[in-house]
Amino acid sequence: MYVPFRQGQSARAMAILARPLGGDPLSLIPQVRRAVQKANSAIPLIDPMTLAESFARTCWFQRVFSIIFAIFGTVGLFLALVGIYGVLSYSVSQRTQEIGIRIALAGQRGRILKLVVGHAVKLTLLGVAIGLAASYAATRVMTSFLVGVDATDTVTFTVVAFSLTAVAVLASYLPARRAARLDPVKALRSE
Repeated sequence: MYVPFRQGQSARAMAILARPLGGDPLSLIPQVRRAVQKANSAIPLIDPMTLAESFARTCWFQRVFSIIFAIFGTVGLFLALVGIYGVLSYSVSQRTQEIGIRIALAGQRGRILKLVVGHAVKLTLLGVAIGLAASYAATRVMTSFLVGVDATDTVTFTVVAFSLTAVAVLASYLPARRAARLDPVKALRSE
């Protein structure tokens, strides 16, 4: 493709793209250099690179931000896991007497497990719904940072929502299991 220098976007530099018919793309550099020198000896050939290297240099900004967002996302997921575990552990410790009474009145341990995990899942689904709405609203800001993914990609939204729900169920299982194994006599004496 030929674009006249005066019609180009940049008056400081221009690029020459060449594709070899076979072999190493860098083997064309001496030939291109000779052709440029033959056309005008005052024009230097600076920074020859492959198209892949040029693409990597062009997209470094998006790549850096994707790595940063992945790190923050992982830290956020870990904090959510620890936070849900802490809140549910506190909730179970506050409800020790109630859970002890339920178990003493022939409450099945599986029902106690479902009660605690169900409470966590309800709160998580509410949080996921609010988060999905907020993230959908924030997609206009994020569009410039995304490469190869639509800002409102339903697969991404679904995977994230499912992952957060799975993390919440995992984090709520340990306090729920501890509540289901509670000795009713000790629970009733704790007050």
